[in-house]
Amino acid sequence: MRVKDKSIIVTGSGGGIGEGIARRLAAEGAKVIVNDINVALGEKVVAAIVKAGGTASFFAADVTKSAEVKALVQAAVDRYGRLDVMVNNAGWTHRNQPALDVSEDDFDKCYAINVKSIYLATIHATPVFRNLGGGSFINIASTAGVRPRPGLTWYNGSKGAVITTSKSLAAELGPDNIRVNCINPVFNPDTGLSAEFAGGPVDEERKARFRASIPLGRFSTALDVANAALYLASDEADFISGVCLEVDGARCV
Repeated sequence: MRVKDKSIIVTGSGGGIGEGIARRLAAEGAKVIVNDINVALGEKVVAAIVKAGGTASFFAADVTKSAEVKALVQAAVDRYGRLDVMVNNAGWTHRNQPALDVSEDDFDKCYAINVKSIYLATIHATPVFRNLGGGSFINIASTAGVRPRPGLTWYNGSKGAVITTSKSLAAELGPDNIRVNCINPVFNPDTGLSAEFAGGPVDEERKARFRASIPLGRFSTALDVANAALYLASDEADFISGVCLEVDGARCV
């Protein structure tokens, strides 16, 4: 039980990578707050965790709204007595297309969900961490922020911002015993956003073309990312901060 009794929030965990993280952490003893804007999906994840013998509860919150993020953080404290780790997983992308074709609304949404959410999580969780003598942020970025390619320019930029912000926060919050790390997954065709990333249906031709760019020869899975999150959330990573861990099969080499 590598995170036994740790109180952990996982945003955007009603499916995909977030669900994988929530379930893996719960299996290792964490008390998880499953967060999503989709109540039905979030409660389904909670039910699966509880059925497997874990501890979890659902809290609906829009990570782009300050009052809702504040309430999310407070929910963890009220339900589990503390907050040890906040996994900022919620994300969104505009469709793969030329940079000049992305609408202003899509740009704003991309930066609100991918970047503003990190700001709000930091604003509201940091005081709680300080009161408890420390804590950990794990921000889910992307290999797109390390090795950007045409078609996802504004998304790439938002994830680059997550990476730089995580490093800066690690330096700033370190004296408070608050660790800040991020994880950079490579493309996962099984997420709800895969068609947007690909710019169309994720058919075998598109899969083969992208798979060929990954030296280990396969895509990332939710479990791959969840295992990285488990390590960073655990006491084994007590001296790890400011790290951005590529979970990418050497894609970014």
